Amino acid sequence: MPVTVKLKYLRISPRKVRLVADLIRGKTVKEAETTLEFVRKRAAKPLKKLLKSGVATAENDFQMEKSNLYISEIRVDEGPTLKRYRFRGFGRIYPILKRTSHITLSLDEIKPSLKSKKKKGLKEKEKEKPKPREKVEVSKTPKPKPKIKLPRPKFAKVAKKFFRRKAF
Repeated sequence: MPVTVKLKYLRISPRKVRLVADLIRGKTVKEAETTLEFVRKRAAKPLKKLLKSGVATAENDFQMEKSNLYISEIRVDEGPTLKRYRFRGFGRIYPILKRTSHITLSLDEIKPSLKSKKKKGLKEKEKEKPKPREKVEVSKTPKPKPKIKLPRPKFAKVAKKFFRRKAF
C-alpha cells in the first residue's frame, strides 16, 4: 500500500522543481536523500523535507521499514499563480507571474512485508457500508413561470434618436 504525502503552495516554479524531482524518481529512499543532499538547486531542500515526512509517516502509521521503501511516484503540479506588476517607461506596466507548485510524493515497499499494516484504526470489518438513499418522487411537469411585462419608459423614443448620432 503506497504512502502519499503532499506539499502545497511551494513558491518555486513547477518547471524548476521538476528538474530535481526527475533526479529522484524511482530511487530508494536512501539514494534519493543522498542525491538531494548534493544537488545545488533551491527546490532540493523542500523535496528532502517532504521525503523525510513521507518516511516518518510510513514508519509510524504503516509500520514500514525505511530501508524497504522507494519512490514509486513523484508528481509536480502547478499551483495558483500570484500576479504582480512592474512599472515600465511611457506609463506602461509589465506583468510578473510568481508561480507556485503542488508536489505529490508516493512511497511504496520494494518487497511487501507481513509486518506492515493498514492505517491505524481502519480495519475492513469496521468500515461501514453506505446506506441506500430513499427515492423521492418528483413531478415531471414543470410549473409555468408567470410572465411579467415591465412598463416601457416614456423617453425611450427620445433616447433612441439622441444616441443615434456618431459623435456627442
